[in-house]
Amino acid sequence: MNKKIIIAIDGYSSTGKSTVARQLAKKLGYIYVDTGAMYRAVTLYAMKQGYIGSDHFYKEALENSLPLIHIKFEVNPKTGLAEVVLNDKNVEKEIRTLGVSRLVSPVAAVSKVRKKLVEQQQLMGKDKGIVMDGRDIGTVVFPDAELKLFMTATAKDRAERRYKELVERGDKVTYEDVLKNVVNRDHIDSTRKDSPLRKAEGAIQIDNSNLTLDEQFQQILDLAQNTIG
Repeated sequence: MNKKIIIAIDGYSSTGKSTVARQLAKKLGYIYVDTGAMYRAVTLYAMKQGYIGSDHFYKEALENSLPLIHIKFEVNPKTGLAEVVLNDKNVEKEIRTLGVSRLVSPVAAVSKVRKKLVEQQQLMGKDKGIVMDGRDIGTVVFPDAELKLFMTATAKDRAERRYKELVERGDKVTYEDVLKNVVNRDHIDSTRKDSPLRKAEGAIQIDNSNLTLDEQFQQILDLAQNTIG
């Protein structure tokens, strides 16, 4: 496998994009970048500064603060996985809460936020050998990626997976709240003006409603290996 490629994985929330992208990168010896985590980190910053809440969003204040937001990924030596660091603090656990999930889509819809993060993401992929997942990787960040995937599943299946994940982590949530969040994020992500969620030209759709994690991974690994040649 001497030829390195860019693998762009887009799709709806809670379709397991990050899990399969992480597995794939590890198997191929590629770098993995979770772009959703970057938007979550910006959202967490905005929440802590009081710029966004359930009943308000001071968009201009967030835009003015963008030069103060520094995001990077550091590998956890115990797990071998990349974790998000916001302004020198590891926020991997904080960004995964339902509170952040509820507010990340409006933050991700802000053009200046997207511009800042897309520039960072494109720099990360300049040497190829990268697996990146998000909402606009194949359409905006890397439209020339050698392999583009678009992951989907029913809202019900996605909500059930996300609910189980949150409960196992100890979060106190209801299934109804998680389902509402999934449906709401789908709507915001698909209808925003800047880089709406859509299947990229040439992307292969993976509907994992009825696939096990192993079946999904094998299908995607086969596609990657065939593309690499």
